[in-house]
This record gives sequence, structure tokens and C-alpha cells, in this order.
Amino acid sequence: MAKQYDLVVIGAGTAAMTGAMRVRAAGKQVAVIDYRPFGGTCALRGCDPKKMLISGAAAVDYARRMATHGVEGSVEIDWPALMAFKRTFTDPVPEKMEQRYQDKGIDTYHGKARFTGRNTLEVAGEVLEAKHILIASGAEPAKLGIPGEQHLMDNEGFLALETLPQRIVLVGGGYIAAEFSHIASRAGAKVTILQHGDRILKEFDTDLVGWLMASFTALGIDVRTKTSVERIEKVANGYQVFSSSSGTQLMIEADLVVHAAGRVSDVEPLDLAAGGVEVENGRLKLNEYLQSSSNPSVYAAGDAARMGPPLTPVSSHDAKVVAANILNGNQKTPNYQGVPSVAFTIPPIASVGLTEAKAREKGVKFRMQSQSTPTWFTARQQAEPVYGFKVLVDEASDHILGAHLVGPHVDEVINIFALAIRHGLTADDLRNTMFAYPTGASDISSML
Repeated sequence: MAKQYDLVVIGAGTAAMTGAMRVRAAGKQVAVIDYRPFGGTCALRGCDPKKMLISGAAAVDYARRMATHGVEGSVEIDWPALMAFKRTFTDPVPEKMEQRYQDKGIDTYHGKARFTGRNTLEVAGEVLEAKHILIASGAEPAKLGIPGEQHLMDNEGFLALETLPQRIVLVGGGYIAAEFSHIASRAGAKVTILQHGDRILKEFDTDLVGWLMASFTALGIDVRTKTSVERIEKVANGYQVFSSSSGTQLMIEADLVVHAAGRVSDVEPLDLAAGGVEVENGRLKLNEYLQSSSNPSVYAAGDAARMGPPLTPVSSHDAKVVAANILNGNQKTPNYQGVPSVAFTIPPIASVGLTEAKAREKGVKFRMQSQSTPTWFTARQQAEPVYGFKVLVDEASDHILGAHLVGPHVDEVINIFALAIRHGLTADDLRNTMFAYPTGASDISSML
């Protein structure tokens, strides 16, 4: 006999927690399924543990920058101790998360879920029947289709390393490559990034990425763009990574090779066809309400939906939309306007809204302020040579169209620009705001 629910959520990360709790608060019967420890990518395998490691790398970097400015003594990263610090956060998460569900009367299941019908799922030998199913199963590393791919370590593996290998190759040039390279190199590893495209961090403004590259160079990170990895071979003392660039064959020896070439929705094990859930070009076919276009009982959120940027706040936002539509009928659609994004390099790089290239492509009339500003107080106070901005403002309305920042504190300052874009504040509104001084935000008026 199948157990009956109003909602079954596949996945136990940010979207699952938000959606399950909201539907349960309305008095509905809810269950959550995950084949991994409860908590999801952000808390266990992504944002939070990564930031715990970055805290150590940033502390070391700050001390080293200040070495000739009144700070004495050398500092180094103790990798096992830093990893132990990370575990003080991650280790308690699964039990705490599962207990939160259970305290609210939400049933929890462990195992891989698969559809057995349009409203039924099987997990660990049990059959669950639900009026609604929310796919919030997150993402996994994309298949690269190269020989030796099995030798690649994913982000989860890197964030669990008890010792740090000396020679690390990162395949790909996005967030993972940029952030992990900054952590590993400051911990003493020799790091190489192999990127197929013509630059790394393609999600960010070209000019600002160019300014940030000075930090990669200073760290000795070997960034090789326009380079395609062709195969990986295991050898006695590690790995050999074979690649090509402009017709030239290359081989790099490494102790560790990390997958940093993108992620895709983790939906393949679900047997979507059995649930009547259609897929197109590897993505779930959804309508504007985040609902399956072929099975109205099924919704998706976050990385599984892939409707908005692949960021944790988007997962939570999607789940709020889905919960409202399940409880009240399809009325809400997601709003991805003004979603900020940050790569936590040291210093960080941040972006929100339109890039210059996208604004020109759309034919928008705008004015732009852009400058590399290492002489501004915010940079000099931290002895940080990388600091700059690019801000786009609509000529007619004075609304902020996009903001792109690199340097100290920009991971926080970008939120002010995100607020302006999302809620229609003008450049004049920001200029007339009195920010605490001297802070990163107090530079905003000079950026406009």
C-alpha cells in the first residue's frame, strides 16, 4: 500500500527545505527524499564549506599583504587544521537538517527516488504517492566524454581532502576553478587551470576579469585558456593530463585533477519518462510556474529547474514560488531580476544585472562609469592592488542596469546594487544615500 502525501520533495538542500516547510506549515502531509546526507550542495559540498576554507586563505593573504606595512611574522595554512575547522560546520548539518524536518512532522526517506507513475515514487523499496512532487535534486558535474574521466575529483572530494597534493590541475575555468585555485595556491600547491574558452570566469565582465588576473599571476597560478583536455592517464606517481592548444599537444603531470568544467541537473536517476516528465536538450520542460509542461503534478526548483542562475538564493526563491503555486494554484512566477553573483577569489569579483556586452547587444542607451582604482582608500587600506568597477545606468530612467565590481568588500557592496536593480532605485537615490565611512559601500557614489 503506497503511503499518501500532499507533497513529496526529491532532494534535501535549500530548495527542498524552503518548499517542504512552507507546504507543511499549511497543514499538508509532506515527505523529503535524498540519497545523500541531508543538507544539500550549498551546506555540505559547496558554498559554505568553500567559504570556511577561504576564511583561512584570506587571513593568510591579508597578513602577507601587510608584511611590509607594520605586520610582522610569517603565516602559513595548516591544511588538516583548516579542514577540521570546516568540519565544525559541515559535520553537524545532516543530523540537524533531518531533525528540523522531523520536528515539523515531515517524513524523511533515504535512498534514490525514481518515478513509477505520474504521481508515484519508489525509494528504498517503499512506494510513495503524492498529489504534487517537487524535483529539487540539485546538480552534478557535467560529463566531459574524455578518456580517463573517472580520475577527475569533483568539488565534494576537494572539500574533503585531508592532505593537499602539491600539483593540482583544474579542468575548466568557472567559479570552482577560480575559487579552489586561490585556496590551494595559498596553501602551497602548484596550480594549473586548463580552460577551453578564451578566458576564465566568463559569467563576469571581461575587463574586470582582466584586472583580477593580476592576482592569479601574483600567486603563480598557471592559467591556460583556449586549451582542450583530451585525456587523463593514471601513472605511478600521479596523473598525466593531455591537452591541446592551437594545434600544440601538451602534457602536465599532476597529483590531483579536479573537475571544474560545469554542472548539470541531477535528474538522470529519476526515470522521468515513467513519471511522464518531459525533457528537452537535457533540461526539464517547465512552464512559467516552474511546473512540468507534461505532468502538472510535478514542479522543479533550483538547479533541477535551471530557469534562473545556478545560485543558492535562486533555489530558495524558486521553492517559495512552487510552494505558493501548490497551495493556491498557479499564480506566481519567478523573478530573477537583480540576482547578484560572486566568485570568492581573493579579492572577490561580483556582478549583478546587465554586462556592458549584453547591454550593447540589447541596444540599450546607457551611460557607464568604469575604472581600475587601486589608489582608492578601500584598496590602499588593505594593501590590495586589485580594485575596480563598471556601473551601467539607463540614460532615460536613471535606473541601475548593471554593476560589476572586483576588490575588497565587493561581495557585500554588490548587494546594494542588487537592491537598487530589483526595487527600481535610481543612481541618484544611491548618490544621496549616506553610507558609513570609510567602508566599501561609501565608494558607491564615486562609482556613479
